[in-house]
Amino acid sequence: MSFHSKAIKKGMTKRVIRVMWQHAWRYPWTVFFFLLFVVALTGFQILSPLLYKQLIDTAVTAESPSPEVLKTLFSILVLIIGVKCGSWVSRRTRGALMVRLETRVMFDLSQTAFEGLLRHSYRFFSDNFAGTLVRRVNKFVHAFESIADQFGFSIIPSVLVIMGSLYVLAGRDTVLAVTLLIGVLIFFGFSISVGIWKQKYEIIRNERDSEATGLIADAIGNATTIKLFSGHTHEFKLFGRINEILRRSRVFAWGLHEGVAAVQSALLYITEIAMIAVALTLWGKGILTVGDFVLVQLYLVSIFDRIMDFERVLKRLFESFADAAEMVEILDTPYEIQDALGAVPLRVTKALIDFKDVTFAFQSTRTILDRFSLSIAQGEKVALVGSSGAGKTTITRLLLRFHDIAGGAITIDNQDISKVTLESLWDAVALVPQEPVLFHRTLRENILYGRRDASDSEVIEAAKRAHCHEFISLLPNGYDTYVGERGVKLSGGERQRVAIARAILKNAPILVLDEATSSLDSESESLIQDALHELMRDKTVIAIAHRLSTIKEMDRIVVIENGTIASEGTHEVLLGQSGIYKKLWDIQAGKFIP
Repeated sequence: MSFHSKAIKKGMTKRVIRVMWQHAWRYPWTVFFFLLFVVALTGFQILSPLLYKQLIDTAVTAESPSPEVLKTLFSILVLIIGVKCGSWVSRRTRGALMVRLETRVMFDLSQTAFEGLLRHSYRFFSDNFAGTLVRRVNKFVHAFESIADQFGFSIIPSVLVIMGSLYVLAGRDTVLAVTLLIGVLIFFGFSISVGIWKQKYEIIRNERDSEATGLIADAIGNATTIKLFSGHTHEFKLFGRINEILRRSRVFAWGLHEGVAAVQSALLYITEIAMIAVALTLWGKGILTVGDFVLVQLYLVSIFDRIMDFERVLKRLFESFADAAEMVEILDTPYEIQDALGAVPLRVTKALIDFKDVTFAFQSTRTILDRFSLSIAQGEKVALVGSSGAGKTTITRLLLRFHDIAGGAITIDNQDISKVTLESLWDAVALVPQEPVLFHRTLRENILYGRRDASDSEVIEAAKRAHCHEFISLLPNGYDTYVGERGVKLSGGERQRVAIARAILKNAPILVLDEATSSLDSESESLIQDALHELMRDKTVIAIAHRLSTIKEMDRIVVIENGTIASEGTHEVLLGQSGIYKKLWDIQAGKFIP
């Protein structure tokens, strides 16, 4: 499944809010006190202009600066100092609480996103760029920071300031409050309607940004291929086309923003002029005082400072919702492969494996296995042989339940693997893949992944049995050497031997070898055969190999052709038949095997 949506799906904004709120509400007292101090700060900001009005009116109406007048003025000044101190304390406390809330919620969101991603299926990671998924996790986490900031520092305080100002002005004269209310409603109505209309263009721009990032990640991941095939010019042109589309999207989206800002400024200027005109009229009638002009102007400045940037706040809010929506959509997507209802742990005593009339297709037009049946006895070593695309690797992936089958059943010790927990299934199987990928961690940590509670001596023993202790000992940092991203600092054979050491340490009852010696030279392959024989002892083994010399001593060789069993038997039996196995053996023995 790919997540390149052209717009936020219906109801997605509500789903984003739901996810964000669920995580924020884990800290109810922090949320409560944060909102409490937001209200307190707003209250001080509403009270401050009233005190300045009182200060001005007292000074203007006084016939002379008598001691009584000065005493009154200084009393008001003391109140103003108290309000300023209250504002300072409220602002600092609000900030500290926001830091506490945002850092904790962002941590939780990171955990949720990371866990949610890792639980998706093999197909999911095949269909999505790693770089794009990383970017979506980061955008999802930072989206909360932006959304919380916009609501906590802009939207909620703005609403409270406007409501408080309207209440105070209504107490002076209803016409003043109505004039301000009309101006504010027109401003918000225009801003919100235009912001919603603009949202689709912001989402398109965001999608173009994701495409450009994905292309960069894809190119970096295939940098060697680009060099070997002289693809610099091609990749540069390809990125240039996508980057140009992104540039045009930015020009259009940001140009709209500037146009909207121009209209908003005009609306605020008109509101301010209308308020002054009404105030002058009321002053002429003796209804308002000089201090009321100060009151009106301070409220206008406070409100305009907050809402002048409202379109930008709305833009950031919509961008944040769009950023978070990409990850929330993934989180809300049911896992393709997951534990069945009532799944129980797999209990392996004999490691008997049965494929019973298994049918599987990647697409409706491409059937890989059709009523495929195969039984593997306890401790039996079975090799799967066949041409590329015959279905060998698919069989092992189905055993690991990387995909669900369309029909039939796969059992281990007569337990249907679709009805046992995935963790217990994977614990029972050790896999040495054709192209082992290592973590960008130390060699010790990579080997320990087979059994994370193993001791250093057990790690070293596993490394010796896999014949990788020799080259590890020669490294300056030994087992503490970092292997690079995906193990790029090691050769292919060295990576393979580390993977085998990891499987040896795991010591699972079922072993899957998918071209386990494919990356080794003849000398290394010879050294490791003994380790593999020891590793396979007392285990049920499925081995896939194109190099037939590595499997001729298996208990049984199963030849797969077009998703079905073409023939099976020992190496000697199959060589005595004029079938696919003999043909493959003759080709390799005659041309590739010295």
